[in-house]
Amino acid sequence: MNKLVFCIFLIFTLGACSSSDWRTASRAPAGIAYDPSLVHDAIVEVYAADAFSWRGWFAVHTWIAIKEPNVEQYTVFEVVGWRTPTVRRQTTKTPDRYWYGAKPEKVLSIVGEKAELMLPKIKAAVDAYPYANEYTVFPGPNSNTFTAWVGKQVPEMELDLPFSAIGSGYVE
Repeated sequence: MNKLVFCIFLIFTLGACSSSDWRTASRAPAGIAYDPSLVHDAIVEVYAADAFSWRGWFAVHTWIAIKEPNVEQYTVFEVVGWRTPTVRRQTTKTPDRYWYGAKPEKVLSIVGEKAELMLPKIKAAVDAYPYANEYTVFPGPNSNTFTAWVGKQVPEMELDLPFSAIGSGYVE
């Protein structure tokens, strides 16, 4: 009987948590990125936000944003599991958008000459990502595997992803 009660509780709990609609969830800018029209230096940033729906209890989604010097847009690199190839590139003035309702946090922010020196290495690492046509929520490869892999290829980033970046250890 206890198992039945637990199963019913679990179904209702997960149902309540997954009632969010990804199509209408916020993708608004969080206001934590540098304004590319005001900051003319190179920028390298990594963001993390709770994964969508109940998965956010356990895991985050991570992505990388870079900005060339004297350019007024960022290039955002991320892996998403609902398309192939999984690596997505997007140019935007707002790399700090909510991840389907979850406010992002900056995991890394480097501005200036150090960031500028990293840009070609980051682009080369993105292009060489070995799992560009694969995606598995657990144990990986996933969005966090991608971000961690780029960080390993560019050690001067000194990237330290949060513990909840499940899949980041897939390439270790």
